Amino acid sequence: MLKAFWNVLKIKELRSRLLFTAGIIVLVRLADNIPCPGVNSKALQGYLEAQTANAGETAGGIMSMLDIFSGGALQQFALGVLGIMPYITASIIMQLLTPVVPSLEKIQRDGESGRAKISQYTRYLTILVCIVQGVLAALAMVNPEKIFGGSPLSTPLFWGNPTVFVIMTVLVLTCTTMIFMWLGEQITERGIGNGVSIIITINIISKVPQAVVQLCQMAMSQSTGASSFKPVHLLILLMVFAAVTAATIMLCQGVRRVPVQMARKSIGNQVQGGATYLPLKVNFAGVMPIIFAGAIMMIPRPVFEYLSQHVSFGKNTWTALASWFNYDAAGYTVTYGLLIMAFNFFWVATQFNPLQISENLKRESGYIPGIRPGQPTADFLDTTMTRVTFGGAFFLMLLALFPMLLANSLNIPFLVASLFGGTSLLIMVGVTLDTMSQMESHLTMRNYDGFLRKGRLHGRSGF
Repeated sequence: MLKAFWNVLKIKELRSRLLFTAGIIVLVRLADNIPCPGVNSKALQGYLEAQTANAGETAGGIMSMLDIFSGGALQQFALGVLGIMPYITASIIMQLLTPVVPSLEKIQRDGESGRAKISQYTRYLTILVCIVQGVLAALAMVNPEKIFGGSPLSTPLFWGNPTVFVIMTVLVLTCTTMIFMWLGEQITERGIGNGVSIIITINIISKVPQAVVQLCQMAMSQSTGASSFKPVHLLILLMVFAAVTAATIMLCQGVRRVPVQMARKSIGNQVQGGATYLPLKVNFAGVMPIIFAGAIMMIPRPVFEYLSQHVSFGKNTWTALASWFNYDAAGYTVTYGLLIMAFNFFWVATQFNPLQISENLKRESGYIPGIRPGQPTADFLDTTMTRVTFGGAFFLMLLALFPMLLANSLNIPFLVASLFGGTSLLIMVGVTLDTMSQMESHLTMRNYDGFLRKGRLHGRSGF
C-alpha cells in the first residue's frame, strides 16, 4: 500500500489533481476560521462553553454536532458556519422530489441537458436554504435565549444594530456557502474525489485532533465525572474504535450479488455478454437515514417545552413528553433508532426501482437465472432488496446509536463519542473509500499496482 501511495506522486496528472484538491481545502479551512463581521468572539466562546458543558443536554449535543460539520466554524461564528450543508440539504430534497414529481422525473430522463436543469434547480434551492438557515443562525446570535432557552445574556454576542447584523450575516453566509459549492464542483472536475463530500469530510477530520486531546486528558486525569477513567480504558477505546471502523467499512462495501446472464453480442472483434451480476448495496441509503432522523429529533423537545410553558391544559403531559425526548433519555434513543430504520426503507423505496431495472435487463436481453423476465424479475429484486435493506438498516441503527450509548454510559465527551460511529464515521469512511477508489483507477489505468493485492476498492458516489 505504501508503494501505491508513492506511485501516486509519480503520475503527473494525479499529482496535479491532489495538489489542486489540497489548495481548495486550504481555502475552505481559511473561511472556517475567519469570524463574521460584527461578532463578539469572546462572548460567543463563553456562551458555547456553557451550552456544551453537559453533553447529555439536547442543546449541547446539537451545538456540538453542528460544530463538527462546520469544522469548528461555529465556535467563532466564522464565514463557513453553514458550510456545505445547505447544498447537501437541497440535493436531498431534489432527490426525494424527482421520483414523485412527474415534471422533474421527465426532466431527469432528458439525459445530460435534464441533469443540468436539475443541477440548476438544486443551486436555486440551495440559496433558499441558505437564507432560511442564515436567518436562524443570525437570530440565534441576536437572541440566543429564545432559540436555546435560558436567561438573557448580560453580554451580547454581536456588535451594532440587530437588523443590520442579521441582513449582513445572511448575505455573508449565503455567499460563502455558494462559493463552497463552486469549489466542491471544481474539486470534482479538476481534483480527486467528490468535491462536496471532500469538503464536509475535511471539516469532520479537522475536529479529530481536538477529540484526541480530550481523550488523552481523560486518560491522564484520575476521574471524569462520576466514573473513573484509566489509561487501560484508553487502550480499550482504541481497540473498539478499530473494530467499529472495520465494521463500518464492511457496511459501506457490502453488496448482495444477484447473478445475471446477458446475451452474447459480437461488436467488431469483441464478444460482449455472458455471466455477470447485479450488485445490491447493503447500505443503499448511505448516511441519509441518520441525517433525516437527526433533523426530525431536533423538533419534538422544543415543541413540547413550549407547550408546557404556554398551554394551560396537560402541562404534566407536555413536560413528560419533553423529558422523553431528552438527548440522554431512553425514549430519545428508541425513537431515533426506529426513525433510522424507517427512513432507510423510505429512501430505498424512492430511489431503487426494481421495475425499471427489470425492463432494462429485458431490453438488453438479460435475465436472472431461474426467474422469468418482466414482473417476476421485478418482484424478485424487490424482495431481495427488502431483505438486504433490513440487515443494512439494523446495522446502521446500531452504528448510529453506539456513540450516544458510549457518551451516556461512560460520560465521554460528545466530540470523542461521535468518532465511534454515526454520521461522522460513516462520512469519513465512505468518502475515503471513494477517493482511494478513484486514485486506484488512475494507478491501474497506467499499469501500476493498486492499494490492494487482491480485489479492488469500491467507492460510493457522494453520500
